[in-house]
Amino acid sequence: MTVRGPQAAALALHRFGLGPLRNSIAAIASDPRGALLEELDRPGAGRITSALPSSGQASRAVFRFQAERRAQQKLVQRAKKVAEAGGASNPFDCKQPPTPEPCVPSAIAVEPEKQGKPRQPPLPQQIILDEAKARFDAATGADIGFVERLVWFWSNHFCISADKIPAMAGAYEREAIRPHVLGRFADMLQAVESHPAMLFYLDNVQSMGPDSTAGIDRDKGLNENLARETLELHTLGVRTGYTQADVTNFAKVLTGWTWFPPFEPIHGGEFVFDPILHEPGDQIVLGKRYPENGVQQGRAVLADLARHPATAHHIAHELAAHFVADEPPPTLVAKLEKTFNDSDGNLKAVAETLITADESWTLQRTKLKAPAEWIVGVLRLTDGGPLIPIGQVMGAQAQLGAALWRPPAPNGYSDREAAWIDGVPHRLNLANQFANRLAMAMDPLGMLDSALGPLASTHTRDTVARAESRAQALTLLIMSPEFLRS
Repeated sequence: MTVRGPQAAALALHRFGLGPLRNSIAAIASDPRGALLEELDRPGAGRITSALPSSGQASRAVFRFQAERRAQQKLVQRAKKVAEAGGASNPFDCKQPPTPEPCVPSAIAVEPEKQGKPRQPPLPQQIILDEAKARFDAATGADIGFVERLVWFWSNHFCISADKIPAMAGAYEREAIRPHVLGRFADMLQAVESHPAMLFYLDNVQSMGPDSTAGIDRDKGLNENLARETLELHTLGVRTGYTQADVTNFAKVLTGWTWFPPFEPIHGGEFVFDPILHEPGDQIVLGKRYPENGVQQGRAVLADLARHPATAHHIAHELAAHFVADEPPPTLVAKLEKTFNDSDGNLKAVAETLITADESWTLQRTKLKAPAEWIVGVLRLTDGGPLIPIGQVMGAQAQLGAALWRPPAPNGYSDREAAWIDGVPHRLNLANQFANRLAMAMDPLGMLDSALGPLASTHTRDTVARAESRAQALTLLIMSPEFLRS
């Protein structure tokens, strides 16, 4: 059955986008597939143009901030010891009587809180908030949000964690994911695996070849985390024929892929290939010999992994499962896999195949929206994006078990229903909070048409119509099965 008109438009916005804006179902009803394809063709699709620091700049700034804070704490402790010793002159010449909080040199003093103005968060938290707001603004402001959904998919596929490397979490997504989201998979793979955030997250900065200069000198050896996760999660997938020997040899290939430490004032936090860490010699990975060639040895392995048939199947299945069904139609997976192979991993072509395949447009809506998709969908529908501070949005995601850029493991957050179904009752509390804040000027039935259009069942329409207040009506709407699913 071919879905057309408003029904297809509503399906497109929920399944492939980030939920409807007001009247967006009507806006794309004449050609929903064309609207999705048009979004792929927009100049700069997927990019964020905000003046945010690079990962290296952020890393160096956070290092300086933390060093200055430690120095400030030590100075305060010294001043207290002087005061406790009794009557000694103030070492900072503040020209004021001793206080419980002695002054510190102005170069590292914290700016005092201005009356009526809240204190600024510490620099590491402020960097994350700024990055999150840029991401959030891109999501709430998109006409449909298909490209943003692709960014979210790939960022989770190649995830890192802000719990381990907070300064780089947002910059990593902007630098390694967004520029390649409609480009070639091979280019994204190279960008991801060589990004300092990934090298630090998966401990490759600690890895050194057992027979390398540094390995012999320091009696240290390999860390296999990056090699294993690149094979198992990022490219081939689990149980695809690689062996422990392949993991070990690939880890040897990747030795020397590291970063300038953040304390280095010019290039701290940036990628560098360090030959003294690199395991010398040829290496065999997946039956192919890769000659010793410094950093190019690793790039050659990644290029072959990007074109491996198992990678094509793994990526095709994950994309289909993310957008269409937890158990996607095999014919859809086969179409995506063929496009991936035929186009040399052109991700825009793969996205176009996803949109044009009839299997993607089944009316059976079995996907449960992940917490972030549901939250952003609510705010897009209610024009609530500018009204909710980014810290509260991040807090809402964390309450639902999906803290931004903080997945529990290198395989990222699951997008399968089993991971989120038990948490649906917890969404009710957030739904009430959203509704009480955003529903005052809204017509509930008009909002229902904007949110769901022809996807709304008679039961949902009757339930919303019988609500005792606008806030209750909005709560019932955004907690309806039709709004919770894509």
